Order: sequence, then C-alpha cells, then structure tokens
Amino acid sequence: MKTILVATDFSPEASNATAYASHFAAATGAKIILFHLYHVSIHALNARVQSSTIDELKADSVKKLSDLAKKLSADYKIEVTPILKMGDFENQLQKTIDSTQADIVVMGMLKDSIEQDLLGNTTTAALQKLKFPVLAIPLNAKYKGLKTILFACDITRDIHKTILEKVKNIAVQLGAAVEMFHVSNKPDELDNEQKESKVTEHFADGLNGTSYNYKTVSSTAIIKAIHDEINQINADLLIMIPHKYGFWDSLIHISKTRMMASRSEIPLLSLPL
Repeated sequence: MKTILVATDFSPEASNATAYASHFAAATGAKIILFHLYHVSIHALNARVQSSTIDELKADSVKKLSDLAKKLSADYKIEVTPILKMGDFENQLQKTIDSTQADIVVMGMLKDSIEQDLLGNTTTAALQKLKFPVLAIPLNAKYKGLKTILFACDITRDIHKTILEKVKNIAVQLGAAVEMFHVSNKPDELDNEQKESKVTEHFADGLNGTSYNYKTVSSTAIIKAIHDEINQINADLLIMIPHKYGFWDSLIHISKTRMMASRSEIPLLSLPL
C-alpha cells in the first residue's frame, strides 16, 4: 500500500480520518493524496454572488487544503499532495483515484443514527458504489497499529481469490493475524461438513503464508455477532465485502457493510468484488 487517498471536507470526522491515515502512512512509508471537493453553496447561488467573490471563496479553500497538507507533511514526516476538484463527488473521486494510482480511499464516518442505516451518507455511498477499497474511520478511532483483522465474510457466496489475495497482502504488510468470521442464520449451513471442508481449503490456499483462523457461529443477529467478535478478539480492523442489491431488493435489504460502517468503533475496510 503505497498511495493513500484521503477525502476531506474539514469536518471533525474527516479530520480524525486524516490524522488516522497520516499515522498509518508514517508507520508504513506510504504517501498521501489529500482530496477535497469544492462546491459553491446553494445560498451563494441563490444570492447570485458575483463570480469574483466565488473565486475568492475557492482560493480560500485551496489555501486551507494546501496549509493542511504542509502541516501533515511536517508533523508526520510524510509526503502529502493536495488536490482540489469541483463537480460530482463520486466522479471526481474516481478520476483522482485513477490519475494518482491510489491504493485505497480513506474517509471519515459519522456517528450511528437511524437515518444513516436507512439513507446512508457520503461515506456509506462510497462504500456501496465505488469498485475500490474504501477505509471508513469512526470519529473516535485512533491509530494504534493494526495487528488483528476480522474479516466478516459470507461463505454461502463465493469469496473470490482476488479478495483473499488483497486480505493476504494487507495482513503480510501489517504483520497482522486474520480471523475469517462467518455468521449463519440458518442452522443447517453449519451441518454440511463437505462444504465446511471446501471453505477451509479455499481459505488455506488463498491465505497461505499468513497467520489466520476460521470461525463460524449461528445467530440471527448478524450485526451483533460481528460486534461481539470484534470485542472478543480485540480486532483493530474489520473487513467486509459490500454486496449489490437491485432497486426493489434495496427496499428490503439494508447493507450490512453500511450498517457496520456507521456502528463500528474500529475502522472498516470495504473490499468490493
């Protein structure tokens, strides 16, 4: 992991995520791309503010971003490049990912709320829509090293070998142990020894060379089971694979990844297929 793209709007949660990413970069030798999307407020547009005033506001944002980049570089002894864009957030973020060859996007996460579970926010939208690794950092999370990784996975879906390869690379780079954790809400899933053996072999092949173990539990409260396991093994990082739903299915299913992102007290890394 050589290049980390940190998206910031200068909010408290974004500032915490920036600090977390900076600590991580300092520990691993990575560089940071500090991304900010500038937009003219609806109030300014409604008030028909002069273009010269809008230019001044943009210049202020450019300076604020540049000053932050310089401070982070000095404080953490890392390379920080500021990039300011205008337009659609997801579109400009993807273009910046491509142009900088970033390895991961880091974003701050708001506190848990019912509205977030139902509607999401900018970070959860990125988790669901971007076909790219996104690391969501909770507001109170502080970087203390990443030694234990919990990979909450669904063994009823095929876990592609490229996903296991990404998990393996992360674990090797960090020197971390990995727990593959599956929560089953169907008791008969756990009784199929042949399938269990096949899953174990798949993990052994994909994670060869890392310290890992596989655990499966039966529970109808999937989110709670994941939270309990995080606490039990004192995990530093949670990894999940976001699954896509069609329009009608999305009215029934609330993304487990989105819910965990808003409720987790540790960083969540989304690894899309």
